[in-house]
This record gives sequence, C-alpha cells and structure tokens, in this order.
Amino acid sequence: MRVAVVAGPDPGHAFPAIALCHLFASAGDVPILFTGSRWIDAATAVGVDTRLLKGLTPRPEDDDMDAGQRIHSRAAFISTELLPDLKNADVDLVVSDILTAGGGLAAERLGIPWVELSPHPLYAPSKGLPPIGSGLAPGTGVRGRLRDTLMRAATGRSIAQGKSQRGAARVGVGLPAEDPGPAARLIATIPALEVPRPDWPIEAHVIGPLLWEPTTEALPIPPGDGPVVMVAPSTAFTGAQGMLEATLEGLEGSGVRLVASMLDEPPAELPNWATAGLGRQDHLLDHADVVVCGSGHGLLAKALIHGVPVVAIPGGGDQWELANRAARQGSAVIVRPPTPGAIADAVLRVLGDESFTNAARSASASAAEVEDPVEVCRDVLR
Repeated sequence: MRVAVVAGPDPGHAFPAIALCHLFASAGDVPILFTGSRWIDAATAVGVDTRLLKGLTPRPEDDDMDAGQRIHSRAAFISTELLPDLKNADVDLVVSDILTAGGGLAAERLGIPWVELSPHPLYAPSKGLPPIGSGLAPGTGVRGRLRDTLMRAATGRSIAQGKSQRGAARVGVGLPAEDPGPAARLIATIPALEVPRPDWPIEAHVIGPLLWEPTTEALPIPPGDGPVVMVAPSTAFTGAQGMLEATLEGLEGSGVRLVASMLDEPPAELPNWATAGLGRQDHLLDHADVVVCGSGHGLLAKALIHGVPVVAIPGGGDQWELANRAARQGSAVIVRPPTPGAIADAVLRVLGDESFTNAARSASASAAEVEDPVEVCRDVLR
C-alpha cells in the first residue's frame, strides 16, 4: 500500500503517527507522513517520507476555545490545503489522526478510503458509560445507571452542537452534511485502559500503543542504590504546571534518585540526586520504580507497557479520565492538588506497596490481546 498518515504537531499525536509509519514500512508498505514543521526533520532522519501539513496555523476567524469549531472548521480548511499534496502523493489509503480530521475530509473529497487513528482509548459516547472525561466508572444499580443517563443528557447538547459544526464544515467543502465516518478506527491503547461498553463499534480495533522515541540519547541516572523516580512533565498545553519542581521539593532527603524526561529545556540547577533532559524514555522505564506524570496517554501507556506504576498529576483534556482508569485498574495513585508533600506521599506509597507494580505488570500483559494495525488497514482495501 501507499499510505498517507496525517497528524498535527502535538507530540501525543505526531509520535504515534511516526510509529505507525515505521510499522507500515516494516511490513513493506510505503508510508508518507503529513505533519507540522516541528517534527519534519526528526521523522525524516529516521527514514520516514515526511511532508508539511499545510493549514495548521490558526486563522484570524478561528476560535480555539471552541473545541468543535477548532476541530471541524479548521479541518475543512486543512482538507482544502492538503488536497493537492494528497492527490500528488497518489496513495491508496489515508490514516487521519482523530484531532486532525482534515485528513479524512481530504480523502473523502478525493474518493480515497480512510482510517481514523485514535492515539488513546475510544472516546466515542456510549449508551452504557458516563460521559468521557468525567473519570467515573460506569454506574451500577438503578441509581448508578440513572446518574449516567442524566449525565449523558447534560452533555448531549454539546455533542449535538459538534455534529452540527461538523456537518456545516463538510457542506462548506462540497460534501454531504451526514458524515459516513472512517472505514476503520485504530484505537492505539492497551486493553487495560479501555472500558467495556455494550455498543463497541464494529469498525474499531484496539491495536496497542504506538510508541516512538524522538532521540537516541540515553539520559544518565544518578548514581546510588535508591529507588528511581522518573518524572515526565506533560507535553500538552493543558498539562499541570510545575510538576518537576514540586516533585523535587517533596522528595528532598527521601533517598530516591530522580530522573526527569522532558522535551523542553531542563532546569539549570538540580540537586546531585537528580538529572533532567531529553533522553529515551524506554531506557529510563527499564530502570524506573515509579513514574510521576500528567497521565497523558502516551507516557501512561508507555509506563504500563514497561510494568511501572504511576503517580498521576492530571491536567486538562483527557488526563483526568485516563488517571482514573489507571487508578481503578490499580496501577496509579492520583494527586490533586499537586503539592510537594502530596506528591512525595504518593510516590512513597507506591514504592512501599507491591500491589501497584503487580497491577502495572498485569496491564502490560493485556497488550498481547491487540490487533495488527497494518492488517486492519489492508483489510479496508480488500
């Protein structure tokens, strides 16, 4: 296959897209990645044919505080900008990130089949779940089911508004208002982070996390024999702020060794029991005893794949939902608000209770129960 993979520049979406391109290439297919300028050089350096996804820069009329407008109206514009480049790429299939819906619209406009990539659990509404983002487990009994029904009704207006915005965006680029949806959905998570639902879409396939490291460098771990605490501040703009500073303050004198994995510039001064910078997270997770993170899907899934429990400091977006799923599974402790003392207490609690590590290892084992994303895509064309 010749496959176009379309994703925005946010690391939580660009990195899975790059990882998927590697899977396609390893299977003998020809992937072409369209993404933001931030990762073009890095992806090209590891052998991915990477091209600029045009239309990502907000226009004066864009309202990024309106999620529906941000996703759907921008998607229509991106699809128009992408159209000639996608046509010239002469692909058989398009894989479009769920937040970069312009890829799917452009494919539909060209008559090319397309697949949606969700680099996290399935977040579609369900008649058997409370609204995604609440962090709540499905209600049980009459009262629990009534609670979920009322909550779904309360969010129904926003969902309807989003569908209306998507319909208007589609009509604006010459497509029918009714969205037929993708031919398949790639749900790039582990089963341990999914929630059973009575209306699982037949076209949705859990394929396991798509993981890519933006560096080949290994970050040194401080010398000693104390437990290793890995801190990974969120890369999302909605992530909790000051995570590293609060963790350092709280764990001062505790005897742990701390290593912070970060894309941004690390602090100029650190105590001798801590290091920070850009380094391969898989290498760090091979040595870590616990991870402190915002519980964004990328790092959370990566930690659980390595069987490492988590202290979750969720920010906005889907981080509260994911933190609660991991906590219910037994592999995470949630800290809110993230004071230095609360973070330290949570870290020491996880280090002192093997049940958290056992739950993380159980979550890791669930990754064996996933489908091959390349085969799912090939099936679309058969």
